[in-house]
Amino acid sequence: VKKVGAFSTQNQFKIVILQDAVGQLAKDGNWFASLEKDFNELKLISDLNIPFLSCKTDLYQNAGANIVQQLAYSLAHVNEYFNRIENISSQITFEVSVGTNYFFEISKLRALRLLFSSLAKEYNHTFDCHIVVTPTKRNKTLYDYNVNMLRTTTECMSAILGGADGISNLGYDAIYHKDNEFGDRIARNQLLVLKHESYFNQVNNPADGAYYIETLTEQLAEKALELFKDIEANGGLITQLIEGTIQRKINESAQKEQDLFDSGKEVLLGTNKYPNKNDRMANELELFPFVKNNPRKTLVTPIIERRLAEKLEHERLASE
Repeated sequence: VKKVGAFSTQNQFKIVILQDAVGQLAKDGNWFASLEKDFNELKLISDLNIPFLSCKTDLYQNAGANIVQQLAYSLAHVNEYFNRIENISSQITFEVSVGTNYFFEISKLRALRLLFSSLAKEYNHTFDCHIVVTPTKRNKTLYDYNVNMLRTTTECMSAILGGADGISNLGYDAIYHKDNEFGDRIARNQLLVLKHESYFNQVNNPADGAYYIETLTEQLAEKALELFKDIEANGGLITQLIEGTIQRKINESAQKEQDLFDSGKEVLLGTNKYPNKNDRMANELELFPFVKNNPRKTLVTPIIERRLAEKLEHERLASE
């Protein structure tokens, strides 16, 4: 079991088990044990009739997949469970990342719920999905790190307006500092400001009826559904992970975005535009903020999370 949680409401305890065998394969390159053993374990847990599935689809965003790919892969991800587990009589959780493309990220979350609802009906699954959102790491930077607070604030706003059921904010220094009280406090306070000073908790579904968002939601859902059908026609997500198709498509999308960043067309303030040359970070690193190279034997090529600013930050650290 990957995660087990318990929380109480009115003196009643609710147990939640969050297991994601497909996400393990995509991120690590290997199953927990094997395909057969992992799904047998899930089938046993499903008999408990408690929430037990979590689809960690934040991996696709953090690795550089575009929004349509994120939606299609998320749908194909959960469809593997619908196809392989007969009795899913509980809510399924999606763990999603959002970036700073404000209206598109709002529409992405709305499209995800819409697509899941349509898919679930085909399996007589009557539960709505539970969406937990975290700001992306992909656009977070080592230098001029305070700008990360602005990024996470707008990303949390997108999550709220997009209808997230829960938000786990990312500390402004999360990529290079271990957990610390100040960073965690700021992350909590960002959400409290949005709640108590921006009154984001006063209206349900505030984006409903907004023509631009409704149109974006529909367009993203249609394009994602088309890609999802193509994935299913070619064997499904697990098959395409084993063949390397998903990894290749994400790498292609990520490289396009990286090229835009390297050329200055994709702007991260304080990093590739208006950088503070006096910033020094070499003595601040408590965590290694770059992709770790750990060659090992895997069943499939892992999907690797990578930040846009990594190459530029490597060069700056080397010159300090």
